[in-house]
Amino acid sequence: MQRRTLGSHGLEVSAIGLGCMGMSQSYGPADEEEAVATVHRALELGVDFLDTADMYGPFVNERLVGRAIAGRRDEVVLATKFGNERRPDGTFVGVNGRPEYVRACIEGSLERLGVDHVDLYYQHRVDTAVPVEETWGAMGELVAEGKVRHLGISEAAPETIRRAHATHPMAAVQSEYSLFTRDPEDGVLETVRRLGVGFVAYSPLGRGFLSGTVTSPDQFAPDDFRRHSPRFSGENFGKNLAVVEQVRRLAEAKGVTPSQLALAWVLAQGEDVVPIPGTKRRTYLEENVAAADVELTAEDLASIEVVAPRGVAAGERYPAEHMSRVNV
Repeated sequence: MQRRTLGSHGLEVSAIGLGCMGMSQSYGPADEEEAVATVHRALELGVDFLDTADMYGPFVNERLVGRAIAGRRDEVVLATKFGNERRPDGTFVGVNGRPEYVRACIEGSLERLGVDHVDLYYQHRVDTAVPVEETWGAMGELVAEGKVRHLGISEAAPETIRRAHATHPMAAVQSEYSLFTRDPEDGVLETVRRLGVGFVAYSPLGRGFLSGTVTSPDQFAPDDFRRHSPRFSGENFGKNLAVVEQVRRLAEAKGVTPSQLALAWVLAQGEDVVPIPGTKRRTYLEENVAAADVELTAEDLASIEVVAPRGVAAGERYPAEHMSRVNV
């Protein structure tokens, strides 16, 4: 597995990471044993960059990841997040960036993960009621104490990124980025590159749409997040499916799967970009990892641009309430 560096302070990770959220929520029934086997297989394949968050489950996903990496901590670059406050029953409280909440969260995450530090700690969403400098001041204290090695922020606007980075050096910004979501090209990528900050792309397969395996909303389990996603609803579904079909044709001509083509495109956007496709099954993991060996020519990239230009996806990536919490 190729390696990439996030930020300018030596955080080295596998070129493709593993998003662990779907192992515990949002994408149908969980299978913890298969999830643990998937993490173990990822490590065997050289994928050491694991991404979780306290809100996933909630709290359940960190425990699952902790179980999977028990006895193998030195093999893992571990990232988790705080800021989306949820109750144990799953209800959403709100975005919380208060300094005292930061400290409470890291203590909980370390306990659930069974580790004494995390390698990358993200502010998951920006709290508009708390100056980002206050939140990042508290996060910086965690670095000084050795509980966190590097800091990051998720779904933040360029000015927020600059303010946070000025408070404490930032290693990575994590935002949704794929052929279906190219919002970071509107200032975020330029900002992180000027600051020497890495970029982590979540949902690089458009929440599975770009894999070519989704052909009907009826495939989704009752509790699947996508049942309520604008891009998977009504007329939008058919429009987006037509785009995926064109991506599939390009992939077939290249001799790769649609997922591999979509991931190779994200990897081709820069050596400072690291996609973290989420999966809970070893078969999909292995398919995704193989994308690191797909080389896209200038002609390939031009062809992809024709079928999937910026703004090609029909519908917002989240329901309205969630959209208010991104690019903040």
